[in-house]
Amino acid sequence: MGNRSASESAAAAWIARRESGQWSEGDQRAFDSWIADSLDNRVAWLRLSTSWEATDRLKVLRSGVPTGTVPKPEEMQSPFFTRAHVKTAPNESSRPLPRRLQLSKAGVRALAASVLVLCAAGLAWKLFPSNPAYETDVGALEAVPLSDGSRVTLNTDTSIKVDLTPHERGVNLARGEAFFEVAKDPTRPFVVHVGDKRIVAVGTQFSVRRDTDGVRVFVTEGVVRVEQSEPGEASRSIAQLHPGAIAHAAADGVIIQTKPVAEVEQLLTWRTGYLVFDHTPLGEAITEFNRYTRHKIVIVDPQVAAIPIGGNFRTTSVEAFLRLVESDFPVVASEQDDRIVLSGAPSSPK
Repeated sequence: MGNRSASESAAAAWIARRESGQWSEGDQRAFDSWIADSLDNRVAWLRLSTSWEATDRLKVLRSGVPTGTVPKPEEMQSPFFTRAHVKTAPNESSRPLPRRLQLSKAGVRALAASVLVLCAAGLAWKLFPSNPAYETDVGALEAVPLSDGSRVTLNTDTSIKVDLTPHERGVNLARGEAFFEVAKDPTRPFVVHVGDKRIVAVGTQFSVRRDTDGVRVFVTEGVVRVEQSEPGEASRSIAQLHPGAIAHAAADGVIIQTKPVAEVEQLLTWRTGYLVFDHTPLGEAITEFNRYTRHKIVIVDPQVAAIPIGGNFRTTSVEAFLRLVESDFPVVASEQDDRIVLSGAPSSPK
């Protein structure tokens, strides 16, 4: 919390200095060094400078112009404190202000910075909500940049809620699958919450998929820890995953496979809108395709489900995929109610 507060205070001071009209080349060099020093500084500057611009556009609210009228240009130049804001009696215009109302230039700048922080806190809450939620429809993909520099790619029919705090960068995966590219920040672990499981990382790349029978984690970079959460107890580590690991965490334990990273990347080609199969049983391929369509496909013949297939297919091209299957294999696709049924083609008479 201290780092973020210090960054926001410093950002407010930089804005106050810039608005004072006394900005120098030395100030610019010092500012460039400060902005490059940390991600907290850059985020604080973005938030406060955006909020400052917003408040600057709203100066008309404190210019004394009646509500509902368009101010004249000279009426929009009102600073925070001017003598125009102080009512004086006739013949008293030259009377000095009471001592308690007199402010030095430094005092005005400090007060302006304080007001700025308060304004920014309210506006930043609207511009940068602390708990944003994102979701995708069936068949859709969406890439979401987070304010800490991380990036999340949401797969079909996915819902997440983000909760970035000074101590933890949390994401709750309510349903679906998401790929995380985590910005490094050793002071704030990145934690994906999925039911009673926690997937913990610092700076890494991995995918988390929530299924009815558990959680699947695919790691392509860095180290990821899988933890078990129990009500009223501290979380305990149940697996540590390295690049190439595929873990299936269920209620009764964790199964871990280790593959070449290239093979794991192939399982994550949905990020580009494609599904890649290599000697994959048709039943498994159909299970994947069903995630991207509301018009579900059903296989009624076990022999059809076992047919191995391969190739690259667009996640949105289900009909084209079925036409290829029918043309290359003894399979018939038929519409039945609100679903597509795959069965074996009748044998040709000899």
